[in-house]
Amino acid sequence: MADSAAVAGRLWDEWVPGQVRRMVLAALPGGAEDARLLVVWLAAVHDIGKATPAFACQVEKLAESMRRAGLEMRLQKQMPDRKLAPHGLAGQLLLRDWLRERYGWAKPDTLQLTTIIGGHHGVLPTHTDIKALTDHPGLLRSRGSEEEWHAVQRELLDAAAATTGAAARLGAWSAVKLPQPVQVLLSALVIMADWVASNRDFFPHAPDASLTDPARAGDAWAALSLPTPWDAEDPDPELAGLFASRFSLPAGAAIRPVQKATVEMAHEMATAGMLIVEAPMGEGKTEAALAATEILAARSGAGGCFVALPTMATSNAMFSRLMAWLRRLPAHRDDPESVYLAHSKSALNADYARLPRTGRRAAADIDRDGADNNRNPRARERAAPSGLVAHHWLRGRKRGMLSSFAAGTVDQLLFAGLKSRHLVLRHLAVAGKVVVIDEVHAYDVYMGTYLDRVLAWLGAYGVPVVVLSATLPAQRRRELAEAYTGRRGGELARVAEADGYPLLTAAGRGQEPVLAAPAASGRRTDVRVERMNDDPAALAERLSDELRDGGCAVVVRNTVRRVHETASHLRRHFDEAGDGIGVTVAHARFLDADRVENDTDLLARFGPPDKVAELGGHRPTEGHVVVASQVVEQSLDIDFDLMVTDLAPVDLLLQRMGRLHRHLRGEGQSQRPERLSIARCLITGADWAASPPEPVRGSQAVYRLHPLLRAAAVLEPHLAADSEAGRTVRLPDDISPLVQSAYGGEPVGPPEWHDALDEARARHDAHQAKQAEKADAFRVAAPGRAGRSLLGWVDAGVGDADDTPSGRAQVRDSEESLEVLVVQQRADGAISTVPWLSERYGGRELPTDAAPEPWLARAVATCAVRLPFPFTLPDVLDQAITELEDNHFPAWQAKECHWLAGELVLVLDADCRARLAGHEITYSRADGLEVHHAE
Repeated sequence: MADSAAVAGRLWDEWVPGQVRRMVLAALPGGAEDARLLVVWLAAVHDIGKATPAFACQVEKLAESMRRAGLEMRLQKQMPDRKLAPHGLAGQLLLRDWLRERYGWAKPDTLQLTTIIGGHHGVLPTHTDIKALTDHPGLLRSRGSEEEWHAVQRELLDAAAATTGAAARLGAWSAVKLPQPVQVLLSALVIMADWVASNRDFFPHAPDASLTDPARAGDAWAALSLPTPWDAEDPDPELAGLFASRFSLPAGAAIRPVQKATVEMAHEMATAGMLIVEAPMGEGKTEAALAATEILAARSGAGGCFVALPTMATSNAMFSRLMAWLRRLPAHRDDPESVYLAHSKSALNADYARLPRTGRRAAADIDRDGADNNRNPRARERAAPSGLVAHHWLRGRKRGMLSSFAAGTVDQLLFAGLKSRHLVLRHLAVAGKVVVIDEVHAYDVYMGTYLDRVLAWLGAYGVPVVVLSATLPAQRRRELAEAYTGRRGGELARVAEADGYPLLTAAGRGQEPVLAAPAASGRRTDVRVERMNDDPAALAERLSDELRDGGCAVVVRNTVRRVHETASHLRRHFDEAGDGIGVTVAHARFLDADRVENDTDLLARFGPPDKVAELGGHRPTEGHVVVASQVVEQSLDIDFDLMVTDLAPVDLLLQRMGRLHRHLRGEGQSQRPERLSIARCLITGADWAASPPEPVRGSQAVYRLHPLLRAAAVLEPHLAADSEAGRTVRLPDDISPLVQSAYGGEPVGPPEWHDALDEARARHDAHQAKQAEKADAFRVAAPGRAGRSLLGWVDAGVGDADDTPSGRAQVRDSEESLEVLVVQQRADGAISTVPWLSERYGGRELPTDAAPEPWLARAVATCAVRLPFPFTLPDVLDQAITELEDNHFPAWQAKECHWLAGELVLVLDADCRARLAGHEITYSRADGLEVHHAE
């Protein structure tokens, strides 16, 4: 109890950001003094439930000595009902009774504090839990020695109140109505204090130690060595100097109007608010967001920031940019800042792996009622004058987001809206930061349902939020503002009605929204669009003709199956024709290590000129075609002369078009082949002869019919135009009109299409309603009225929600997918890494009767790949897991082999083939994973 109280005090004084402290102290009559006192006192009493027979009976030797002192209790085996009294819940009831007896609290008023004690192991109790324990009073105080137990419990609680100083304030606190967000933050701080104090590396067992010895807590705190929060200062208002000092801008680069307006609006915003930045691709939104983050953090007291992105690939790219920005921030002290890459493959990211580690590697935190509540058997917690560190204690799926700075997948943010164990820690992790949400248009209704609820909590916490998008429908803009501000109806009508582009929107609780429409930077790309039939032969002939003088084309397919089919056909055609045109494949179904190399190769050939030079690559001079899935939409800064794309929702089509003539290559694009000097996009993947067009089945499965038909309808005037000028989509001028029209409610397209469009909309609306209802089943409630406790807050939740396939499936509308580590069985029977890895790692023989050396195990871990759709079907999934587990290597499951323990391994034969759950699997370095149903 004393150790936890001491840690809580240190956390409050040295780790909790000012943004969080201000919220807690604002809810209490004694302000800052009350806030610190309440945190320390709650930590001191959180384990009072251990002073009960239900807990004490677990170690018979110690229980017997307690019996001799007059505290009777049954043997553990004689208490089968003790599961009704986990020590958190027991503590809640004991504290409730004590507050009523000692300080006259009304029973309902006790709940807002006692529930914090009841939920300190991550799951907040329910009324049913309380009633069940109340009906078994012998678990709290044994019959025959009720008064002896009561006296001990009272003595401990009295001592905690007196020692911490809370005794003088508990009477005044009885009238306080704590806002629910404050209760959440207090709960999280108690859990943190408990985890640190329960760790034997920091607080070794010392029965003779003085409970008030400051050296004990001081030594523990020094060993823990938590970095203090970011102390941001308002940056230099001179924009050119600010951007030049924070970002690697080309010599003489001008600050773009969107960037200037974003910084100005951040300065003008209230401390708490949401800033939505809508601007074309390539306008520098990320730099604008980071500059705004610095301003908002300085004014709000935020202790860091989190940048949320759609995918691991975009997260990895952003992490490098975040690190570069952090290294250029003013350094005002010697303490390092903690940094975290928030996704399940962070340990394999080179930039993250190179960060210095600080803080002692600690043993597991154990504080239990018979089971280790804090250990996840599949968790992978591993242990520059940058001042940036990956802290040992702030690692892993439950604690990593508590680091000051993080970039990662949006799942990490959405988890804050999911009823799950230790949800309060996820809230504490974001409540003290500025939150930046990039590519917000990429999230469907299911994810958006969670995002809206998280925004409601961020608004309640007063967290500054910056939202970025190039293609945001007006209605979605309004929904985001409504979620954050808690306001509905006509109050935010202006947000939806604004039609400027670029567009900035600032919205806060109790404030009128502010909108601004800065000019675009002047960068323009005119893209000629035309229909193209979905005929592989016609595609091959067209590309042969277009690339006869050289040039780089990209063919974007909506499914990996179509990527493979297209690449195979093009290779055959080009080989037979002797065109000399190369074909590269890019999609998400490559081994992790291969995908990183693929991305680097794409940047080295098709990236901006400075990146190509940095990577020592060169743009192909002969004709070349990249056949890709959606991976080229947003995660890579690459640039092509010609595009062929499957029909997709219009916002995604525009994102794809943004990869055309993205960078200036010579005056007037003169360095491109003459016939490709004008950007052109051929739209295929549909039967254009039908009325309305009929998208291919794979596209309908991915995006559904309605948004595909709306995209075709709003593009129809361009596609049907009888002049080249009419067939031009002008970027960025046409982005917002096309997006708003496609996602609006007005009829679009030829009149003869309207019946089919109406039917598709009805089905789409029903699907979206079903998505929202499905997401709502496990969505945490919105912030309730002040004084209402968190009792039952995560009732009927999902249990642990970590960054695992099952966890991600909870916040994305997807089935749990199966990830495997790929190795190869050579002709001689030996198991090895796949041969095409780097010289050090490729083709290395792996021991099967012992754990591989760590460097070799890590090489295997980089060879993970997620199996495609057929393996999400329950019967196929179960069969596949059974077959893979039959082939596992027991020695690789040792906990010391943290790279491989708990992972499933797929063994390919010498020809890189395998049979799994009735499917034939092949893998090649050129094309990645392919799956076919076995005959």
